[in-house]
Amino acid sequence: MPQAPDTAACTEAATAPPRTRRSKGARPALRQRIGRHALLSLVLTWALGSAVVLSMGNHFVVEAFDRALLDDAHALAAHVRGSGGTEGGDTEALRLDLTPREVGMLRFDPRETIWFAVFGGDGRFVAGDRHMPFALPPPGHGHVFANVTYGDHDLRRVSLRIDGPAPFVVVMAQTTSGRTQLLRRLLLYSGLVQLWLLVALGSWLLRDIERDLKPLADLQDAVEHRDAADLEPLPPALTHEATTSDVQRLGDAVDHLLGRLRKGLQDQREFAGTVAHELRTPLAGIRAQVEHALAQDDPAVWRSELLGIGQAEQRASRTVDQLLALARVTEGGLPLPMQTVALDALARSLLLRFLPRADERGVDLGAEGLDQPLPVRGDAGLIEGIVSNLLDNALRYGVRAAAAGDGPAPQITLSLAREGGFAVLRVADNGPGLDAALVAGPAHQRWTQGAAGQQLGLGAGLGLAIVERHAAAMGGRFALAAGPGRVGAVASVWLPLATAVS
Repeated sequence: MPQAPDTAACTEAATAPPRTRRSKGARPALRQRIGRHALLSLVLTWALGSAVVLSMGNHFVVEAFDRALLDDAHALAAHVRGSGGTEGGDTEALRLDLTPREVGMLRFDPRETIWFAVFGGDGRFVAGDRHMPFALPPPGHGHVFANVTYGDHDLRRVSLRIDGPAPFVVVMAQTTSGRTQLLRRLLLYSGLVQLWLLVALGSWLLRDIERDLKPLADLQDAVEHRDAADLEPLPPALTHEATTSDVQRLGDAVDHLLGRLRKGLQDQREFAGTVAHELRTPLAGIRAQVEHALAQDDPAVWRSELLGIGQAEQRASRTVDQLLALARVTEGGLPLPMQTVALDALARSLLLRFLPRADERGVDLGAEGLDQPLPVRGDAGLIEGIVSNLLDNALRYGVRAAAAGDGPAPQITLSLAREGGFAVLRVADNGPGLDAALVAGPAHQRWTQGAAGQQLGLGAGLGLAIVERHAAAMGGRFALAAGPGRVGAVASVWLPLATAVS
């Protein structure tokens, strides 16, 4: 009858961690794996080399001993005498012309036991060991070697045929203990030498593997101990000065990753700053309208201000949508959807929108070249952002001269013109101008203001950077220069004409 399963054992088995997780945590290090593979290859090579040495050693040992055995057979054949008086060879006339002492010397060997025999051409025994196994060499061969058993001994035998008036066969054999001992000694000494070389080579390889993988360990330590906010490139000693191209490529890949992360964070900060900058004006207008409405008791004024607030909210929402679209395009690498935009009409409408603000501040806001059609290829929202930022920037710094009363009346001029395949939009003012050190480029950087802007305490240094980025996204460019006589500033934007790219 089968027994019921143990519930406690089943529960313990179900809650126990799987073995695969433990095995994953015990993965060997790269240097250990490479060292294991290298040592395994060396051991296999050593074993193969030992087998080759054994085979070749056996071949040459057998060849050397066989040659000596054949020489002894030839020496013995030189002492065989025959009358040769009868045709066909008389075996009775064959004899071995050796004394017993000479025979003893022939048999002498300190390590082996030697047997010999002489047989006539017809196989009859002449001299030597009568019971020695006898075999005639095959036709066409003067001698033949063979391994035979004689009594309790394993022998190496040679049969030598001597042709002549009285042909005969000399058979010599010896035990194989000497050649076996020599082969063992050859294998032992060669194996010990190869084993020593294996240990030396293995130690050298492990040391070189450790040395070559040290830059990888240094790179790992540098990445592990780096602060999360540190996105600067790795030290050149870990990348450009690496000992191997693999570590250098890995370091370059980490540097590229850090660069992409750094650019992503920078884009996020820029986007946040751009949104704050672009929404500051409509939010300020909404706040002013709310304050004005709260100060009035006339419902008609409330309605008018509410309508203005609604329009400002729509402009702010449109601005946010445009900024999101620009962020997707510039940060995602997608092409910007372009269309034909009437730059003259767009500039005219924006100029009318800024007129109340200019009149309030006593600024003479004028225009030139708006009476001629000027179609450009771009995005209407981005072009509106360019014009709005340039006019807003001019109004902020053009007020200073009028407020101080130490110069001419503030004046701002928006002009349009054609230059080659581009439409040029310029906004010039006669305000305090720019520092000479900022005209060449730093004024285009985000969060950068000149001395006049810092004194006024207006803005955050984002307007011109936004203008430059919008212009570049549409295939144009932006430039900032001092006005005539270094009075005021002139901001110029080049946008491709629609007729030039169609």
